[in-house]
Amino acid sequence: MSKAIIRVENLNLTYKTLHAVQDVSFSVKSGEILAVIGQNGSGKTSTVECIEGLRKPDSGLIQVFGKNPWLHRREVYKEMGVQLQEAEYPLKIRVEEQCRLFASFYERPADWNLLLAQMGLDEKRKCLVHKLSGGEKQRLSVLLSLMGRPKLLILDELTTGLDPEVRQNMWISFENIRKGGVAIIMVSHYLDEVEALADKILYLEKGKQQFFGTQQGFREYVKGRISKEEWEENFSLEKLYLMLAPKTTGLSMEGIL
Repeated sequence: MSKAIIRVENLNLTYKTLHAVQDVSFSVKSGEILAVIGQNGSGKTSTVECIEGLRKPDSGLIQVFGKNPWLHRREVYKEMGVQLQEAEYPLKIRVEEQCRLFASFYERPADWNLLLAQMGLDEKRKCLVHKLSGGEKQRLSVLLSLMGRPKLLILDELTTGLDPEVRQNMWISFENIRKGGVAIIMVSHYLDEVEALADKILYLEKGKQQFFGTQQGFREYVKGRISKEEWEENFSLEKLYLMLAPKTTGLSMEGIL
């Protein structure tokens, strides 16, 4: 049985008077993909930033590769790759220069020339990074997260801004990566993506953990919270999520005109 790469127990984080994360507990093993889902403000980013060692929790246990990421960030980062939803790059740096720079951070970097080809960015190697489209920047961000041959990948909105064909190819790529034993945490609002990739789901709502378990377990969780008349066995994961998520008010013509 594979050992947990990430172990989180009773995680709590507060910003002044806001309880951003409350008693969250979960684990991720080698070769597993965990999807963290929930509305904006549910605590997804705060939870992930604690795992990355970017925030110090108020209480609770976090271990990444058996180490506290806040105290041992440098050691943890040797085996962790992070893809951010939004990343800032030097204004006048070119794609190949950015790749070469990241490769210099690691003793045994991945072959970035090969990654450029696999990400469909080979023809953009001489292009200034700030001239790339949103989708191309997203693919570059994913490429850079793979540079250190990580054992743990953290992906924030993996396929935002990508066209359907590139999204599907990205899914196949990460399915192959996890088969090599890499653990992946993905924060996503795209439930079709979660359904295609995730082994486990962590569902947060207003900082509180509502569910942690398998996709089938999530189906049973939702089934137990709605009426028999509402339930259908072939509901998509997105449909299930929408049945649970707090409702928001749509726009009205009165508010526009």
